[in-house]
Amino acid sequence: MSKNVQSVDNTILSRIYGSRGGATFSPGDFLDLGSRRAVDLALHRLVKRKILRRLARGLYEYPREHPELGTLSPDIEKVAQTLAGKHRIRLQPAGAYATNLLGLSEQVPAKIVFLTDGPSRTVRVGAQEIRLKQTTPRNMGPAGRTSGLVIQALRHLGQEHVDDAVIRSLKRKLSAKDKDQLLEDFVYAPAWVRALLRTIAKGDS
Repeated sequence: MSKNVQSVDNTILSRIYGSRGGATFSPGDFLDLGSRRAVDLALHRLVKRKILRRLARGLYEYPREHPELGTLSPDIEKVAQTLAGKHRIRLQPAGAYATNLLGLSEQVPAKIVFLTDGPSRTVRVGAQEIRLKQTTPRNMGPAGRTSGLVIQALRHLGQEHVDDAVIRSLKRKLSAKDKDQLLEDFVYAPAWVRALLRTIAKGDS
């Protein structure tokens, strides 16, 4: 291995070791350290050395290790953040995944849906499937805020399935700042969801 190649490998490795286990990367995260070809080859070598795990094309992880369970599954939120950065898009958790993130469901879905202002695509990460679903600017208005998560979770549950237990759970879980944000962002929600947002933000616990 030449000195230049070794230098790129070591510099990338140093940056990876400076991150926490479970961190995810794309080649674009290292282009300040060498050419695209040099970075791709370095990442390939680090996968062969089992320092990195290749999750999908152009997507790598520094795996988390558990003393008893061994190598843990990838952190979906970190994978999503890397995908967003790689493609310069925004993502909004939706569907069953939104309800899981808010604690309204304990089950992590096998197919995880994110709304996006970028193109639709599907990424397989181990046994899980991440679907990026292109949507309207209105649906992406509250993306990245708790209000966006609440709106998508309620839409997924459906009006007939949002009962008092769901409302109480959200009231307990959301901070005062989150509740204020619900009132600011209720314009992005369907009419029936807007009424629920007002109840969550202003009603008694």
